[in-house]
Amino acid sequence: MGRRAEQLEEFAVDVVLGRRRGFRAGILRGILFALSRVFERLVQFRLFLYRKRIFRERTLGCLVISIGNLTVGGTGKTPIVEKFARALQAGGRRVAILSRGYKSVPRKRSLLDRLTKQDVDPPRLVSDGKTLLLDSLTAGDEPYMLAHNLKDVIVLVDKDRVKSGRVAIDEWKVDTLLLDDGLQYLHLKHRLDIVLIDRQAPFGNEFLLPRGTLREPPRNLRRASYIFITKSTGDSNEELIARIRRFNRTAEIIECAHRPRYLQNIYTGEQLPLEKLRDAYVACVSGIAAPESFEGALKSLGAHVDLAVRYIDHHYYSENELRTLINRCIKRDLSMIVTTEKDAVRMPRFAAEEVKVPVYFLRVEIEILTGHETWEHCVNRICTPQPMLSPERFFA
Repeated sequence: MGRRAEQLEEFAVDVVLGRRRGFRAGILRGILFALSRVFERLVQFRLFLYRKRIFRERTLGCLVISIGNLTVGGTGKTPIVEKFARALQAGGRRVAILSRGYKSVPRKRSLLDRLTKQDVDPPRLVSDGKTLLLDSLTAGDEPYMLAHNLKDVIVLVDKDRVKSGRVAIDEWKVDTLLLDDGLQYLHLKHRLDIVLIDRQAPFGNEFLLPRGTLREPPRNLRRASYIFITKSTGDSNEELIARIRRFNRTAEIIECAHRPRYLQNIYTGEQLPLEKLRDAYVACVSGIAAPESFEGALKSLGAHVDLAVRYIDHHYYSENELRTLINRCIKRDLSMIVTTEKDAVRMPRFAAEEVKVPVYFLRVEIEILTGHETWEHCVNRICTPQPMLSPERFFA
C-alpha cells in the first residue's frame, strides 16, 4: 500500500473513531452512519440466507473450529490461535490453520493463465509444519507469525478456505481445521465458534462498519460456543459478562490476559528478561489496531516511553522509516526500540551490525485468569470425542 493510500486510511479511521472534529468530519460520520444501517441489514440478510439453507454451508468431513470476533482488529486474536493450535496438537490432533492472509500480496498471474486455467492460484503454503516457505509480505503478517512459532502445524493462506481446507486434508491428512478470523466465514460449516471480546473496547465504538468497527451486531454473539474476554487485568468483568449474557445465555466464558514474557532482538535473536525495561528510556513503534494497549504494557513494565511512533494496522516498514527512527533514538540517547511481534515480521531485514540502536519485540502469551476448567473441557471436547461418536456427530 502506498503512503497516500495509508494516509487516506488513517484519515478514515480518525473520522470513524471521532478523533477528527469539524463540520466536514461530522458530515462524513453522518453519511457513514447511514451506510452502516444498510450494512447491518445486508449482514443479517446474509445470515438469514444461510440459516434457511438458501446459501449452503460446505462440509469437508473434518472438525472445523472458528476463532474470530465481532469487531475489526484489536482483540489479540493471533496469540489465542497459537494457544489453541498448541493445545490441540498436544492432544493428538493434526492441525492446519486456514487464514485469508489479510493485506498479503498474492502471486502474479499472467493473462494467458487467467484465460486458460480455472485454478491457477492454489492456496499459498506458509508452512508445511517443518519449513517456513513464504515471507511475511506474501503470507501476511499473522499467518507468517503463526507459522514461525508453531512446529508440525500446517498454515495455509487463501480467501477460499473451503479450497485450502481440502488441500490440508488431502495432502497433509489433517483432522482439525482452525479458521483464523473465521466467525464471518460461513461458507465452511463450523463445529465450534470461539469468539473473542476485548475487555477494553468490547464492541468497538458501538457502530457497525463503515461508521464503526463492528462487523455484525452484538446480538449475533448468540452463535458463539465459547467466549474469551481478552486483555483482562484481574479486575471484575461482571458488567461486561452481564451484557454478554443478554445476547448469549449458554456460551462458556473464559477470561484471559496477554502476558509479556521476554524481549527478543529481531536481528540477533538475543532474548532479554522484562526487567531490562525497568527505568529504561525507550522508543516504541507499532502498526496495530490498538497501539494504546501495547504502549500501556511497556509503561506498566517500568519503561519510560520517550518516543511513540504509530502506523496503521498491518503497516509494512520501509528501510528509510526504520533508519529514520533509529537516528531519532540516537539523538535522544534511547537505549532500545521496542515493537510488537506482529510488527517485527513486517520490518526490513538488516545486518545486526547496521542497527545502531537494538530493536526488540515484546513476546506476549495468553494466560487464563478464570475458567481454567472450561478451557480444559473445551480442549478435551475437541481432542477426545465421546465413544461411538465421530467428531462430526459429537459436535453436531
